[in-house]
Amino acid sequence: MWTLTDFRFVGLYNFRTFFSEYSMRIGIKNTILYAVLTCGFKAVLALGIAMLLTSPMKTKHIIRSLVFFPNIVSTIAIGLTFSSFMHPTRGLFNTLLAHFGIMGPDWLGDINLALYSVIFTDVWKGVSVATVIYIAGLQAIPETYYEAASIDGAGGFQRFRHITLPLVRSSINTVIILALIGGLRTFDLIWSMTRGGPGFATDTLASIIYKQYANGFYGLSTAGNVVMFFLIAIIAFPLYRFLISREVDI
Repeated sequence: MWTLTDFRFVGLYNFRTFFSEYSMRIGIKNTILYAVLTCGFKAVLALGIAMLLTSPMKTKHIIRSLVFFPNIVSTIAIGLTFSSFMHPTRGLFNTLLAHFGIMGPDWLGDINLALYSVIFTDVWKGVSVATVIYIAGLQAIPETYYEAASIDGAGGFQRFRHITLPLVRSSINTVIILALIGGLRTFDLIWSMTRGGPGFATDTLASIIYKQYANGFYGLSTAGNVVMFFLIAIIAFPLYRFLISREVDI
């Protein structure tokens, strides 16, 4: 039993042990890959969806509700649902592929595919928040800018490149920072879908730290939390300052 009075100083022993573990190296690689891919897909897909939903289409309010729906559902519930959809023999995805004569893969059992399957689920869930942020940014752009550009003969792509993209940059920066930090500390979706498996294929820093806590290695897992904190700080703060420096005022 761990107490506040019964302890001994071990220096950096827990950090050395943490970095010497094979699973830790895989965890750091998976964490960075997961964060970069989910952040990139959310930033790009949500911008496209937001531009569609701010255009003069009749059903945009219904579509906005559908897009935002995944965000009001528990992450654990989404993880369990998609685990069922991705079952190799009884899952919805492979059943649909079988109708077209395609043998579906083992989405969560293949070590080369499992992490990307979880990333796909994370993007599906997280794109809704990014879309809302983009919609707020797009609606804040004065319509007169587009009218002036149209009078000057600017096409749709030119209006997007020279008006929309620069003036929605603050929203893009917000989405990138939130998505990146969320990806770096992700745990609940991975745990509900794969528990870090098969093997260590989908383990991230957070899931490795949880396993160490669960097995009673409190010092080791605390060292892991410190490592994760510094990893997020080292990546997020310089990126935030860089993105802020490129913003323009409306």
